[in-house]
Amino acid sequence: MRILITNDDGINAPGLKALEKIAHELAGDTGEVWVIAPTQERSGVAHCISYTSPMLINKISERRYSVDGYPADCVLAGLYHIMPERPDVILSGVNRGNNSAENVLYSGTIGAALEGALQGIKSFALSQYLGPKNYDAADPFEASHVHGTDILRDLIAREYDNPSDYHIFYNINFPPVPAADVKGHKFAAQGRRQGSQFSAIMQTAPNNREFLYVKGGDQHVAVGDTCDAGVNLDGYISITPMRADLTAYDILEKS
Repeated sequence: MRILITNDDGINAPGLKALEKIAHELAGDTGEVWVIAPTQERSGVAHCISYTSPMLINKISERRYSVDGYPADCVLAGLYHIMPERPDVILSGVNRGNNSAENVLYSGTIGAALEGALQGIKSFALSQYLGPKNYDAADPFEASHVHGTDILRDLIAREYDNPSDYHIFYNINFPPVPAADVKGHKFAAQGRRQGSQFSAIMQTAPNNREFLYVKGGDQHVAVGDTCDAGVNLDGYISITPMRADLTAYDILEKS
């Protein structure tokens, strides 16, 4: 198996190391793992690509590259320049922090998996929810690398049914607990944290210039127990099949 891995936290992120371990377990001794990740952190860039500017690509070592661009750029760089053959699977993550609920729409981790799906490749986004039980742990990513390989092995083996031109990809979020406390996994829809959203706050610099900083919402607000965020907060791994099609079919059918 040939696997391309990327992320939005950058080439030196600890979550990428966790994903490398998972990828090597999946690829086996005869497989290939290619690491192509952003030079610096690119959180919150969603499906952004460097459409109007070139990207600098740096070879760090064999099958390991950094790209001065975005996560989706890394996928494009791998498919159309770096890798001699297309990968069988694309893995994005493991993100530091959840990409459940509305976070999906902002996530560069998701953006890379979405690009992989648009290119017709089996793609998966992996994120590690953080909370009081794992935030300060020696290994905050323990739940993801202990349970991630088995989850992915099962999903990769499945036959994909793509009735739409937009192929599916999977969004996987590991709960904010140690690996031993993970209760299992559940397939769940994308949720919405009511009353919790991104916002912007202003701060004045010593030179009296005003700067705006984006502020995240409460990641532990109560949500329904059947959606991704609710499943995660209940101690389960959430698995959400997704497509890039944003059409509101319920409204379209009434129009």
